[in-house]
Amino acid sequence: MTRIRWLPGLTLAVVGATAGYGVHLLLPGLPWLTAALILGVLAGSIPPLRHTLDGALAPGLALAGRRLLRLGIVVLGLKLSLVDIARLGWVAILAIVVLVAASFGITWLVCRLFHLEGDQAVLMAAGFSICGVSAVGAMAAARRSRETDTGTPITLVTLYGTLAIVVLPALASLLRLDNRQFGHWVGASVHDVGQVVATAQTAGAVALAVAVVVKLTRVLMLAPIVAIASIQTRRRDSAADASLDATPDVSLDASSAASSAASSKRPPIVPLFILGFVAAVLVRSLIPLPDALLASADVVQSALLATALFGIGASLRLEQLARSGLRALAAGLVSWVATLGLGLAVVFLS
Repeated sequence: MTRIRWLPGLTLAVVGATAGYGVHLLLPGLPWLTAALILGVLAGSIPPLRHTLDGALAPGLALAGRRLLRLGIVVLGLKLSLVDIARLGWVAILAIVVLVAASFGITWLVCRLFHLEGDQAVLMAAGFSICGVSAVGAMAAARRSRETDTGTPITLVTLYGTLAIVVLPALASLLRLDNRQFGHWVGASVHDVGQVVATAQTAGAVALAVAVVVKLTRVLMLAPIVAIASIQTRRRDSAADASLDATPDVSLDASSAASSAASSKRPPIVPLFILGFVAAVLVRSLIPLPDALLASADVVQSALLATALFGIGASLRLEQLARSGLRALAAGLVSWVATLGLGLAVVFLS
């Protein structure tokens, strides 16, 4: 019976991801994941479909947007080799770590200054500083964020990451960056891995190779930052439990029930999918894997994330995004410009 509940929505998400790939083939400049998200948002914007999307299809769309997103993050680890990162040198690695920390802090501060609601500030900080949609999903899972808080960050990291495909090559010519410098800049500042590839390949193989290694070094920061977020969530829940324990006896039964529910939902110190991500990184680093296997894993990862993004997009409501409106767009723009500036500084300093 459970399978019947989620199967229709999951099937729609798979069809949407497949359609997104078709759009990508027709418009190669539009990344597959971006196309899948756009199609999902369009589906969710059709009034006659909303009742079905929020009803019979909701369980499957939720499964796609959560579990498949996490599986995609695990498979993403197979892209990352510690050997490739070591070749960057300790100065470049340290600069990237500082870049991620600085861009995370600046983005969080900017979003707070623009008064974004709920967990949107920390989710955007993760997405802009680490790896776009994957980081937003991972951080949302660690913090147990509300679904309404994830829509705006995912939309903004997709929007500005896609703009980078057009903007950065034009800026690179004005700044007179060589191919290696351009690749380094792209890897240090563009959000999703797919957007990095789409942007860097405009300058050739050298730029693409550098961009991917630098980007995946940023991706490695996903594990410690999500672990820290999970620890903070546990502390928050513990504080809530302590507060409930201190309530008067009149509400003891309700408080105890709420406390028990919060404890049962308390996230692990390191989420299971992050452990899977780290394990995949170690496998890629320690075991020689055939190129065909890695190519297949890349397709699987993209398919999982595209299906997840369609599910997330179909669950979004544009009128909800409009509540943040210009404030969210402005916060994203300021954060994006700051991240580009920090990435350019890393290029010249390392």
